[in-house]
Amino acid sequence: MFKENDLIMYGGTGVCRVQKITKEDFGGKIEPKLYYILQPLYQTGVIYAPVDNDKVFMRPVISREQADELIDEFPDVTTEVFKSSSTQQLLKHYQSVIDSHELLGLVKLAKSIHQKSDDAKKQNRHIGQIDKKFMHLAEDLLFGELAAALKIPREDVTSYIHKRLNEA
Repeated sequence: MFKENDLIMYGGTGVCRVQKITKEDFGGKIEPKLYYILQPLYQTGVIYAPVDNDKVFMRPVISREQADELIDEFPDVTTEVFKSSSTQQLLKHYQSVIDSHELLGLVKLAKSIHQKSDDAKKQNRHIGQIDKKFMHLAEDLLFGELAAALKIPREDVTSYIHKRLNEA
């Protein structure tokens, strides 16, 4: 069970702070049970998540050391560009990576779509909306967690990564 003020990854929302743990009955329609009241760090709103939730992925944010180790692996991460003539197949592939909640998977996804974008630019073309959407989603989830773990603003993550990799 998480504690108040813990930073956690919550489904596709990303990093949330556990503001409170409280028993709620929501107007008597259901039996009272414990809920995390979550405040997303990079979105507005409040989330009420049952403590015994098994439908939405939840885990603690990685540590600073784990974040640095992951960043150190970036240059060695190899990817293959996923191409498909079927929009559904492309969507399903990208969504499966997001749903895995694996940070290395997010790195691979973002790198592969960046590669796809670079290849398209060389041919005076653009990547599709699905590619753009999932590249931003992967980067938002990845950079959001890195920012929380490193205790830096989200907008400073890219420069932190470049600085760390240049020092290596």
